[in-house]
Amino acid sequence: MKLSVRTVILSDVHLGTPDAKVAEVNHFLRHTRCAKLILNGDIIDGWQLRRGGHWTNGHTRFVRLVLKKIEKQGTEVVYLRGNHDDVLTSLLPLDFAGLRIVEEHVHEGAAGRFLVLHGDVFDTVTKNFVFLAHLGDWGYRALLQLNRIYNRWRAWRGLEYWSLSRAIKARVKEAVNHVSRFETHIAELARQRGCVGVMCGHIHTPADKMIGEVRYLNSGDWVESLTAIVEHWNGRYELVTFAEFVRSWPMPDEGETEPAEPAAVAAME
Repeated sequence: MKLSVRTVILSDVHLGTPDAKVAEVNHFLRHTRCAKLILNGDIIDGWQLRRGGHWTNGHTRFVRLVLKKIEKQGTEVVYLRGNHDDVLTSLLPLDFAGLRIVEEHVHEGAAGRFLVLHGDVFDTVTKNFVFLAHLGDWGYRALLQLNRIYNRWRAWRGLEYWSLSRAIKARVKEAVNHVSRFETHIAELARQRGCVGVMCGHIHTPADKMIGEVRYLNSGDWVESLTAIVEHWNGRYELVTFAEFVRSWPMPDEGETEPAEPAAVAAME
């Protein structure tokens, strides 16, 4: 059994870094079926790959799962470039069989038109101070490494996981958002384009709220929040957390592998 929805929206997976929760996002993809998959930027972290990166079989498996959805399930895939995969900028737009790579996209949903873009163009630091953005990225990666050490200590003490980096980052991002008025600007752009809502990523803060008359959806990330947006067949949008998802589709125990799909099911897909 899979979660069957009209559309899945993911962003900020950051493949190529040790902090990408690739096992979790692969599990999510493996147990969802959708007519359309929107990959809203920073899926592959080109910044980190230029510095050496951290590419594993799990990262390759993510790419294969996406291609399988195109080939076996007939899923339409729209990939929007982000600031960490900005190497794609000079090549846009690209259109392959079932896969489009674009700067921005208008999603014709059952509940109306949604503007889809990664959102980095509305981040003052990313747009106007690239060197500061790279410096901030280095600091964020160092903070995530400290977070891994801190949570190993917590586990040794029998304490539950607590994200030190997420708590600190949230305060920093709030300051950046205050300066750039990220959410307000992006909602206003959607309104000007005649859209009822906007979908973005970039700031790693999942959200589903109204800004004036515009519905603002942020799909979060697969580094810490582990969230996605899904559009159900009746047009209802939902912010899904991985913690909730695994209650219905549990991950295999450590040492086990995902069960293979029956041959008959694979043939139908």
